[in-house]
Amino acid sequence: MDLTRYKVIQNTKINCEDFIFVDPQHLKHPLPPLVSVENFISAGGVPTLKIRATLYINSEFTQNPIVSVPTLKETSLEIYFDYDYTEDTPETCDVWYVEIDYYSTDVTQIKEVISYLRNVDPETSRGTKTGVGD
Repeated sequence: MDLTRYKVIQNTKINCEDFIFVDPQHLKHPLPPLVSVENFISAGGVPTLKIRATLYINSEFTQNPIVSVPTLKETSLEIYFDYDYTEDTPETCDVWYVEIDYYSTDVTQIKEVISYLRNVDPETSRGTKTGVGD
């Protein structure tokens, strides 16, 4: 029996004041997520990936980013963090920390996690590929 599920552990804005990049003209928005991945066995004995992401999102968008259902494609796990803001380069950003536990009997087959920060209207995205270590 394949047990596949995920749980968003935390989805929190972590800055108190607007975050301003020192050199914004050299940035292309949306900025790709900064992601780390850790393999472990859960208390229930199920192989688990701990996925931690830092997202820089235009301060005009005040709602938590939406974590879409992770999708397994061969040896890659894809995750989208959805938001909605203008295409203009933002003057300030909010910094969001998102932590996800992905449980599956297939975790040992996953070689990389590909994460995307996706603007849903109009749809654009920027991604990051993160290797999964043993």
